[in-house]
This record gives sequence, C-alpha cells and structure tokens, in this order.
Amino acid sequence: MRDYEEATAFLGEWGRFQRLIFFLLSASIVPNGFNGLSIVFLAGTPEHRCAVPRGANLSGEWRNASIPLELRGGRAAPSRCRRYRLAALANLSALGLRPGSDVELESLEQEPCLDGWEYNRDVYRSTIVTEWNLVCDNDWKGPLSTSLFFVGVLLGSFVSGQLSDKFGRKNVLFATLAMQTGFSFVQVFSTSWEMFSVFFVLVGMGQISNYVAAFVLGTEILGKSIRVLFCTLGVCIFYAFGYMLLPLFAYFIRDWRMLLLALTLPGLLCIPLWWVIPESPRWLISQGRFQEAEDIIRKAAKTNGLIAPDVILDPSELQDLNSQKQQTYTILDLMKTRNILTITIMSVILWMIISVGYFGLSLDTPNLHGDVYVNCFLSAVIEVPAYVISWLLLRNLPRRYSMAAALFLGGCVLLFIQLVPSHIRALSILLVMLGKFGITSAFSMVYVYTAELYPTVVRNMGVGASSMASRLGSILSPYFVYLGAYDRFLPYILMGSLTVLSGILTLFLPESYGMPLPDTIDQMLLVKGLEYRPASSSTRDSKEEEENPEIFKSTAF
Repeated sequence: MRDYEEATAFLGEWGRFQRLIFFLLSASIVPNGFNGLSIVFLAGTPEHRCAVPRGANLSGEWRNASIPLELRGGRAAPSRCRRYRLAALANLSALGLRPGSDVELESLEQEPCLDGWEYNRDVYRSTIVTEWNLVCDNDWKGPLSTSLFFVGVLLGSFVSGQLSDKFGRKNVLFATLAMQTGFSFVQVFSTSWEMFSVFFVLVGMGQISNYVAAFVLGTEILGKSIRVLFCTLGVCIFYAFGYMLLPLFAYFIRDWRMLLLALTLPGLLCIPLWWVIPESPRWLISQGRFQEAEDIIRKAAKTNGLIAPDVILDPSELQDLNSQKQQTYTILDLMKTRNILTITIMSVILWMIISVGYFGLSLDTPNLHGDVYVNCFLSAVIEVPAYVISWLLLRNLPRRYSMAAALFLGGCVLLFIQLVPSHIRALSILLVMLGKFGITSAFSMVYVYTAELYPTVVRNMGVGASSMASRLGSILSPYFVYLGAYDRFLPYILMGSLTVLSGILTLFLPESYGMPLPDTIDQMLLVKGLEYRPASSSTRDSKEEEENPEIFKSTAF
C-alpha cells in the first residue's frame, strides 16, 4: 500500500512547480497584512476641540478662552469634549469684561460640544472618526469597529475549514479573496458608521477564510521539508511585508475613503492566480477524483522538467487518507481526563493573553510618541526577526523555555515603560518594539507547542479551541488600547502583567521538544504537579516521529 507522499516523491521537494506555489500562495497573504490592521489609520483620532460657531457674538479674547483647560499627560491642554457655555460668554463679552482678569474662568458653567468639533488636520485629512464624530460620548464606537472586524474573523474561522473541506481549497481561497475585496470596496461608499461596521464584519470573515484556505492548500501541495518553511516563514514574512505596506499607503493617502480604496485594489491582482494555482491533489483524492489529481501531478512534473511514471495514482493501491479516522471524537474529549483538561485551560489562557498583547500593541501605534507612520512601520518590521528567531528556537531549543523566555521579555519591557522619563521618548518606543518582538515570537511558537501537546485524535479540536480563544483576545484588544485615554501607561501595565503571568504558566506545561507526537489521550505528556494514574503503554509509529515538523503553523490572521 502506498500513500500520497510515496506516490508523488518523484516530483522532488523544491522544483520550479513547488517554488511557484510557495511564492504565489505566500503572496496571496500580503493583502491580509495591510487590511487586517488598516483600522489603525481608518479610525485614527486626531486632536480635537469643541467648535465655536462663527456667528457666536464673542470678542476675539473670549473666543480664544471659550475652551477650558484640562490636565492631559501631565500638561494643561484644551478640553476635547467641553466648552464654556456660549450664552454666558456672549453676555460677558457684551459687557466688555476680559477673561482671566475680570472674570475667573473656572467659575463659569460648562456645556458639551453642541456645535460639533474642530479637528487637527496635520496627521489625518479625514478618518471615520472625523466624518461621523466618533469622539467624546461616541468614542466607544471606534474600538467597537475594530472588535467587530475580529468578530468577523471569529465567525470566519468557524466556517472556513468546513467550506474548504466541502468545496475545495482553491474554490474557497478565491471566493473568500473576492469576498474580502468586494466588501472592502463597498465599505468605501459607507454612508454611516453602522454601515461601515457591518461590512467590516464581512471583510473579517473573508480575510480569515482565504488565509486558512491558502495555508491548507500550501501544506497539502508542498513536500514535507518545504511545508515547514512555508508554514513558519513563508506566510508570516509575507504577512509582515503587507503590514509594512500599510503605513506607506497611509502616509501618501490621508483620506480614509481613498486609502481604503487603495488597500482594496491590490486584491484584484490575485485574479490571474486562478489559472496558475491548482486545486489540492490530496483533496481531489479524498473526493474520489483521481484523474483530476493525476492531471495536476503530471502538469507539476512537466513544470519541473520531469517525466512522470505511466501510473501515478492507482485507486486500488492508494491508501485512503481518512481510513484511520474510525472513532469519532468531540470537543468534550478535551475535558476527558484531568491532564487534558488542565492543558486545554492553560492553552486557552495562553492564546488569549498572547493575542491581546499582539493586537493591542499593533493597534496602539498611533498613541506612541513620534510619527504615527514611522511607528507603525517599525511595528511591522520587528515581526520579521521575531518570526526568524522563533523558527530557530523551535528547531534547536526546548519549547517550554523558549516560549517562557519570549513572554518574559515581552511582558517585562512593557512594565518598564512607565519608568521611562517623559523626555526620553525614543527609549519608550524601543521598549514597545521589544515587547512586540517578544509577544510575536511567542505567538509564532504557541501554534507549534499546542499542536505537539495534543494527541492526533483531538489535535485539530485542541488547536481550534485555542485559536478561538485567541480570536476572543483580539476582540478584547481594542479596549485595552482604549484604556490609554484614562491613563497612558495602563494598557502597558495590564498587557505586561498578563504576559509575564502567561510566561510563568508556560513553565508548568510539559516539554514536547524531541518527543514523539502522542496518538491517543493516554499517551499525552503530563502537566507538572498533577497527580495522575500511569498511562497505558502504546507503541509509536516511527513514521509519525519523522513527520513531527509537519505540525508547524503560522501566526498571521
């Protein structure tokens, strides 16, 4: 009996066909990089203050004094949401009294911004915040827009796997690419915040679905050794490259509608890929479509300059890919024993905290000192060495200590930010970027670590449950950033503390480096400190050990 790997071994690992698939599928991830965090600029909040109508009967002095001062960041600044009552100011102005000398301003009655706001246009010409006045009493709507996008990501992650299993990897990849591009285009013409947010949910659904489809398609077409590289570096580096393009687009296009249009149009470049990227031969075989799968493999052989055997796929000889899935497992099996329940709870907490840290720091770049575009670019660039370092750590060092070290680094530097003197702004930015480096590295490693801890029979469910927790973390992350409006250091204190705690939690997980993948729940590695009954002995398949690297995953959306 032969399996798919043996039947296609003649293609080699890194021919022209594999290189083409590697780079084209990785390139399809690029739009995810700049669309996923575009809200940083689409919902940018510039400095603002209450508008004073031109028709208000005020002298120049009283007009200048119409906005009360408030302490913000240790300095007195004009209030963003209050003004002195204009009717009272008009009376005082008519009497010829002068603000400050004749009238004590602090004693005057205040009122909200009844005539709208004036926005500083130096950084953003327009955003959804300035267009629909998402400030003061409505400032909760900005973070909610971001959370709704991640709600779409959560919903999409529920259905994307089932859709690609039913309709094929290629069909779902291009359908969801079209969904993401199409709804982003419709968003450009939003007439209200509600309309924008509804379509943002749909864009999130499309984005995670095309990512999952591209990821699965690549892992099924590419050979074992290249699969590791594709999963850990290919999609991650190209995602980071797309993230780097975001501030570049935003710097030159300061209007949110034109920026969104510019970020949407590159999706059209994926249309020609329909005629280049094939369907997954593995999926076609699982559907009994052997001839179509063989045609794709023969075409790949021709692209690589190889002569294919007369018979590649013999239905009577080829092993059924699903033949070993005899027993049905459910989500309840993740709570079957005390050991697997403890690992599940710890994994869910880890993924949620890491996701809060990653997206919280990514969304917080406009609030850092200095140029918002440079800070966003640095936040994207720092991901590249983080992915490379995590890949090297995974190949050469124990998982538990590598993960804990990355989390301790990320958490501790975030806690140190509050100790940096306000005039040393560059050091604050450096610490934030180091925190992003540590948390991004941990995000990359947690996929692999989690997959190695769960047995084969429930591995997909275990990673899926943990991934769902990370989506919940991303939904919460905008509100960690939102807390910065009340205390500039509060988001860093919370994210840093939680990240350090997650690093401590990691040390209690079992070490999986160099260990064969468990096949059954009884074969799972044991959590430190738990009382347990001796696990039943069972032989491992040596082939499973050889394919250990296949569980490598990537960290992007």
